[in-house]
Amino acid sequence: MFVSQKWKNKLSAMPAWFISIYAAICSFCVYFCMYAFRKPFTAAGFEGLHFLNIDYKVWLVSAQVVGYMLSKFYGIRFIAGMQPEKRANTIIMLIVFAWIPLLLFAITPSPYNIIFLLLNGFPLGMIWGLVFSYVEGRRATEFMGAVLSVSFIFSSGVVKTIGKGLMLNRNISEFWMPFATGSIFLIPLFIFTWLLNHTPPPTEKDVQMRSVRKPMTKAERKNFISLFLPGIVMIVTTYVLLTILRDFRDNFSNELYTELGYGNNASIFTLTETPVSLIVLLCMSLLILVKNNVRAFMVNHFIIIAGYAIALIATLLFSRQIINPVLWMILVGTGLYVSYVPFNALYFERMIATYRVRSNVGFLIYISDAFGYLGSVLILFLKGFIGVQLSWTTFFIDTVFIVTITGIAGTCIAAIYFRRKYRSLLNLSSSNMHIHAA
Repeated sequence: MFVSQKWKNKLSAMPAWFISIYAAICSFCVYFCMYAFRKPFTAAGFEGLHFLNIDYKVWLVSAQVVGYMLSKFYGIRFIAGMQPEKRANTIIMLIVFAWIPLLLFAITPSPYNIIFLLLNGFPLGMIWGLVFSYVEGRRATEFMGAVLSVSFIFSSGVVKTIGKGLMLNRNISEFWMPFATGSIFLIPLFIFTWLLNHTPPPTEKDVQMRSVRKPMTKAERKNFISLFLPGIVMIVTTYVLLTILRDFRDNFSNELYTELGYGNNASIFTLTETPVSLIVLLCMSLLILVKNNVRAFMVNHFIIIAGYAIALIATLLFSRQIINPVLWMILVGTGLYVSYVPFNALYFERMIATYRVRSNVGFLIYISDAFGYLGSVLILFLKGFIGVQLSWTTFFIDTVFIVTITGIAGTCIAAIYFRRKYRSLLNLSSSNMHIHAA
């Protein structure tokens, strides 16, 4: 992608706070645009359509999630080793490769168009790691990461509102709607990717505070996993359950709202996701105030536990008819994203800064996401293909109870492990210094 050296020099001369805001806004906009190629089709019901006696939308969601999952496994190596100068062109290329299958999905009759949702999901799964690599390893990463993370909460609601509006108000069919929605955001995506690509690299002070972030070799990836294997297994396990729940709410919010009596309200998606976005942004941004990396890493565990607790309590209140459906969806969404967002940025950012082992956030995020979306695929098969006979709402409520209780326990265990690991490495380092001095 063409780089304006004049524009890059001007940005480099700007104060740190301006660069942080610039990078946060650009990364937010790029990822916001990406969601227009991923989520609009979930606002359609595809009612009356079945394939092999299974709801057609379950097939479509499953196909895209399978593609997304495969992308995450591939991305463990691909994102970890990505060279900075190739990021912008790769983002544009992947989005175009995701847009073309939406056109093929529209012109190909069902059920043969199912495969195109899988092809759509694969390139989109690598966008997050590419975008986040622009903001990691900085003193203001919490702020920038929080703004970026809010994009997939807010944008999910907005693009589904746009998609449903195109169907209700413009008479665009549910098969053409995903392609039409993506087309609206194609040029803005090019513009914001170009702007993001001019973000200056981390300063020396950033590197001093957060450690250097470079592409990882195969040996470095193996070393990192072996060093923290028990903790990674525990936290990834809880993240798998959280991804299942978050993804189910996101993909089948149309069905949930229909059962709850809001099926003809296109604005309901934006109405519920906007307050969630603002609350999560506030909570995550405050972590920038915690300068000590070890303390901030531990605080991330408490934030994740708090998110689980909010979702659990809200669901208990809704089950007893103490709160209404809209407030319940807002509170559950807030709780899930308060727990989910740290894993997509802040948790691993502070983990690397705490232990200062050569690595990058993309590597850790893609390990978590790969298994997270594998779990999401399995739960879709359980509900849609094996034939679990529960309403969408009942299934969601039961899953909330299981995931939140397990998540609280698992996060507590992970916090204890990583705290002990830090102390053991600190003691080992001190011992080595004494031996060297002797």
